[in-house]
Amino acid sequence: MAAHVQIRSTPAVVTVDAEHAGQRLDNFLAQYFRKVPKARLYRSVRTGEVRVNKGRVRPQHRLCAGDLVRLPPLSSPASAAPGVPGEALSRLLVDSVLFEDEYLLVLDKPSGLAVHGGSGRSLGLIEAMRSLRRHADSLELVHRLDRETSGCLILAKRRRALLGLHEALREGQVDKRYRTLLRGRWRGGGRRVDRALRRVSGRTGERMVRLDAAGQDASTAFTPLSVGDLASFMEARPHTGRTHQIRVHACALDMPVAGDARYGDRGFNAQMREKGLQRLFLHASSVRFTHPVGGQSLQVRAPLPPALAAVLEAIGLGAPGADP
Repeated sequence: MAAHVQIRSTPAVVTVDAEHAGQRLDNFLAQYFRKVPKARLYRSVRTGEVRVNKGRVRPQHRLCAGDLVRLPPLSSPASAAPGVPGEALSRLLVDSVLFEDEYLLVLDKPSGLAVHGGSGRSLGLIEAMRSLRRHADSLELVHRLDRETSGCLILAKRRRALLGLHEALREGQVDKRYRTLLRGRWRGGGRRVDRALRRVSGRTGERMVRLDAAGQDASTAFTPLSVGDLASFMEARPHTGRTHQIRVHACALDMPVAGDARYGDRGFNAQMREKGLQRLFLHASSVRFTHPVGGQSLQVRAPLPPALAAVLEAIGLGAPGADP
């Protein structure tokens, strides 16, 4: 990204570098003013506070390398000020790095940490990582994981890497594998669920996903790893990237994910709590893709968290630390 500019009380001018050539002006501004409401950014463009090469343009204007962008002294609301990670979270995230180079960062995301702030939380994983890696001005999430899901999460340090991986995701060229525990005994070998999904609002306004033939196509492959009467330890491979896809497709098989408070079975969840499960049993165990800049094939693995391995041991499906 162009050299980071700290906006104070006077306008500043930044030069668009080759990395951001072709980017829309509104998206370019959003990287400088992460906590400023989008409506305010659009207004600043419409009123001419923001100018490109001294002229007015539309928010959708595509920037070129060498363009001069005038940035006004916008400020975010005090209530939206980003949080700063504490020592424990900082140490946890630093220790969670699985792979890093100048373009990418792959983390083993802890369960219970949202990938971004919002809904009353000023600090999520991406905000914390931007605070820890201040030189990585363009650090962005490549994809997302639910708050209670742990495991492999890809972040991009450069826009080129972000765009390349987004294209790979659209083309189904990113292989993501999950470990999960489903209710009941799995019968037979691998099985693929092809059921469309649609987002809806729950009774209290929370985000929900339902099976709906009129929704978005979604496909998940399930493969048994270790099977018991109470539950089955499974690999889940999503071929699409819909919200809550694995959890809803597991319910379509009448085998909900253990610890799933939103879609799961209360009685089964209570049984699993007695076995030591304190979270959603869903872990992004590996991700494989072609490096968007270097071109080499990468596979990154995140071991099953000890707390989940201990649950498998408690129900007779594996030894602590085992990850078939």
